[in-house]
Amino acid sequence: MHKNSKALVKAIRLASLAAIAAPASVMAGGFSLNEQSASQMGVANAGAAANPENATTVLFNPAGMSQLSGTNLSFGAAFLDIDAEAKSGSVESGRNNPGVPVTPGSDGGDIADLAVLPNLYLTHEINDSIDVGFGIHAPYGLAADYDNDFAGRFFADKTELKAIAFTPSIAINNGQGLSMGLGLNILYAEGRLSRFQDLSASVGPAALMLEEPYADAEGDDIGMTFRVGFLYELSEATQLGLTLQTGTELELDGDLEISGIPNPANPTGPTLTVSEDIKVPLAIPESATLGIRHRLTDDVTLLAGATYARWSRFEELDIVSDQAGGPITQAPVDGAVISHVTERWKNTWQLNAGAIWQATPAWAFKAGYAWDESPVDDYVTARVPSSDRHWLTLGARWADVQSGWSVDVAVGTLLFKDDPEFTERNYQHGNPGQVAELAPGISDPSYYKAEYDLSAWSAAFEISKAF
Repeated sequence: MHKNSKALVKAIRLASLAAIAAPASVMAGGFSLNEQSASQMGVANAGAAANPENATTVLFNPAGMSQLSGTNLSFGAAFLDIDAEAKSGSVESGRNNPGVPVTPGSDGGDIADLAVLPNLYLTHEINDSIDVGFGIHAPYGLAADYDNDFAGRFFADKTELKAIAFTPSIAINNGQGLSMGLGLNILYAEGRLSRFQDLSASVGPAALMLEEPYADAEGDDIGMTFRVGFLYELSEATQLGLTLQTGTELELDGDLEISGIPNPANPTGPTLTVSEDIKVPLAIPESATLGIRHRLTDDVTLLAGATYARWSRFEELDIVSDQAGGPITQAPVDGAVISHVTERWKNTWQLNAGAIWQATPAWAFKAGYAWDESPVDDYVTARVPSSDRHWLTLGARWADVQSGWSVDVAVGTLLFKDDPEFTERNYQHGNPGQVAELAPGISDPSYYKAEYDLSAWSAAFEISKAF
């Protein structure tokens, strides 16, 4: 290979270092999921920390297990359909080479498919003072996939986060209306982040004639958080619940593969592929939830709650080399930042209100509302086309007291406050708000600009049995 060809290959590889970006917004604040239980979803999770209807209290407040008798089982699934698409005619994208638009440049299509979230919870009364429980659920998740000809493909293509939690729990009570619970969330998470690579800054107009390389990062990790819950009966009609959850930082270990790198020595021949071990730190926030349940009459129960989540700990998403001398970074030691995305999310509130009408001994009907803040603030991206939203839900429950069986169903819709409109750029690592540089004193002129239409609905079912 000629000397200038080797230099061109190196330039292509270095241009590929700006790979990957941040996770997309989903149904709750950040990448948390609201849909963990049909019985609680029917009231938009209002008062969930103070309303232990069945075994799902393992998740919402482990202290609530003390108000369940015998053995209780709940299992079900939620279905989420998020419609997120750039408005036709609003998409505008530049390349690194000033004045050269991205072609082809579509709006990317609907980026999210229907998702299914199963769950299972179990509680058992050891004695009058101690209860234990266990849960399996999906507390965090996201999925987004743009069309390959998306105008913003140099900023986002595929985004995936799948997390499952195993939650052993214990509760104790003093027999005088006060209960305390402790739960351990053992999290397994796997993620994928990908996008196409823009070579125009390195190879100039010739980039339009070359195949666009594709950067694809995948990794997984296991972590733990703790949840402490308190439940106090103020009176026969009213009780308060409080849960506190710790945060953690996952470190998704995996690899970054960059494929489709054109070989300048043989443009019509096979393309090149390089890969390197990586790690991706991912912050899971602390949160606190307060709930209240008040039985207004024998047939009507009112519920309210509030959740505060410390999403501000999620300041950036970096792809970090975990391989000294790797073929991408060629750094002598590991720890080199391959890719950086400024996040700087804000802390959020979710406020809930709901009601349950016990229409007959067997049938109950539910309704709920939640105001859900988005943590995405100044740095909205193609992976996070998010805004604050209203969550409206309806639910119904059928229960047979003699057999102990019950069935819950719920539906919900999200109404977004605004259609997010933003301009995404590449920013410097360690200098929030400062545009990245292609060379000293030369700012990266690339950007992606669009306005998005957002809507979503969800549905869930749950089957419970008291033994």
